[in-house]
Amino acid sequence: MSELDCLLKLGKNEITADELSVHIKKDFKMLPMIIEGVDSSNPRIKYGCAKILSIISQDSPEELYTNIDFFIELLNSENNIIKWNAMDILANLTKVDKDKKFDDIFKKYYDLLNEDAMVTVGHVIDNSGKIALAKHYLSQNITNELLKLEKIPTKPRVTQECKNILYGKAILAFNAYFDHIENKKEVISFVKRQLKCTRPATKAKAEKFIKEKQIKY
Repeated sequence: MSELDCLLKLGKNEITADELSVHIKKDFKMLPMIIEGVDSSNPRIKYGCAKILSIISQDSPEELYTNIDFFIELLNSENNIIKWNAMDILANLTKVDKDKKFDDIFKKYYDLLNEDAMVTVGHVIDNSGKIALAKHYLSQNITNELLKLEKIPTKPRVTQECKNILYGKAILAFNAYFDHIENKKEVISFVKRQLKCTRPATKAKAEKFIKEKQIKY
C-alpha cells in the first residue's frame, strides 16, 4: 500500500488511524506524509493523522522529536482537537527532549490551565504526571501550577463542577510523581481539602490517595 493510498483510505474511512499507525510503526518513512496530513482540508485525514502522531509519540517519541517545533506551533491552533493532540504529543516527547524544548514553552503550556475549555485544562493536568516523571527537575514547578487550580475563577465552560472533576485529575497526577515532589505538605493539604468535595468520584480519589500514602487526617 503506497503512502498516497494510505491517506486516501484514511480519508474515505476505509482504514482507521489505529490500523494505519500499526503499519507506520513498521515503516517510519511515512511519517512526513502523516505530519503534512494534519493540514489537510479533509477532516478524516486531518484528525486521523493527528491521532496517528499521538499514538506514535507514546511508543516511539524519538521518531517525532525532530519535528517538535511543528507540534509546539500547533499549541496556537484554533482547532481544539488539533491543539489537544499537540499537547499530548509534546508531553510524550519530554522523554526524549535532549534540547529542553519543552522547558522553553513550560509557561505557555501551563498557561493553558487558564483557558475557558475544560478539556484543554484537563489535558494539561492529565499530562502532568508523565512530564514530571520525564523531567524530575520540573516537578515542583508543575506542582505549583496544579496547586493554583483552586484559585482559578470559574468560567462559562469551566464551572465549579468542572473544577471538581479537575481536582480529581490533579490528585491522580500528584500520585504519579509524588516521590519527586519537594513540598509534599502543600499537596497533602490540597488532597485533604478534596475529602469534602461534593463530587463523589473526586472525594473517592482523595480518600484512596490518603489511604495509600498512609497519611493521617
